[in-house]
Amino acid sequence: MAWENQTFNSDFILLGIFDHSPTHILLFSLVLSISAVAFMGNTIMVLLIYLDTQLHTPMYFLLSQLSLMDLMLISTTVPKMAFNYLSGSKSISMAGCATQILFYTSLLGCECFLLAVMAYDRYVAICHPLRYTNLMSLKICGLLTASSWILGSTDGVIDAVATFSFSYCGSREIAHFFCDFPFLLIISCNDTSTFEEVLFYCCIIMVVFPVAVITASYARVILAVIRMGSGAGRHKAFATCSSHLMVVGMYYGAASFIYMRPISNHSSSQDKMVSIFYTILTPTLNPLIYSLRNKEVARAFLKVSRKGKTG
Repeated sequence: MAWENQTFNSDFILLGIFDHSPTHILLFSLVLSISAVAFMGNTIMVLLIYLDTQLHTPMYFLLSQLSLMDLMLISTTVPKMAFNYLSGSKSISMAGCATQILFYTSLLGCECFLLAVMAYDRYVAICHPLRYTNLMSLKICGLLTASSWILGSTDGVIDAVATFSFSYCGSREIAHFFCDFPFLLIISCNDTSTFEEVLFYCCIIMVVFPVAVITASYARVILAVIRMGSGAGRHKAFATCSSHLMVVGMYYGAASFIYMRPISNHSSSQDKMVSIFYTILTPTLNPLIYSLRNKEVARAFLKVSRKGKTG
């Protein structure tokens, strides 16, 4: 094992994404502001769904899990990026790097499967409304959600262990703003081609299978919507489906761009920009698109706010 040649005292260097020029200071402030909005939006969603009993349904339970995953995803990458930029330090310990990879890849995997479960939930609700309570009971919803967490976490553990089974030498500089295993493989002293091939097939399972479920679910939903008699109902359903599919396209498209290409084809500048999409922008958009525009969520927010004032 490569652990014999390296210790947890060996630090990596995160080259980051911003320098201290006026333009980059502005961009850093913008990214930090967007991250704060994402953090607050997802925190509000988790608390509202927990506090309001009328939101204790499978759909909102899944939304609360998505918000929780987004909260954890932001907390895994943004604080370290901000600390390094503001302090001028670029180092990250091997233990810290391994922790980032473990949580980051686990959460990405969890979201991949959870988005598929959410699409299936909408399919059942719209196409089989009379059977919804049986096909998507809280028990079934809980099992599907637990499966998403377990499958994603398993992928994260495998990726983290495999990444640190290699030796790292030379400058130990990671051309990114957080530890992501494709960027560590670039600076590895070992031949990583076999792992890259296994990784590609894993990504097919992690991305293609959920995308197939999402596509099939929304295709059936759209067909059902077309048959609706109400024009207003069709417009509302199409608007909802298109916004959901936009987030799904951004998320899976960015993830495929990073993880399904050969390591030799990676460009650090492109990959950094793409990583921002699914580490910061997507968690910001999720509560806006999936939840905060919802009348039931708005009602719950007003209800909880009034309780807070009277309490």
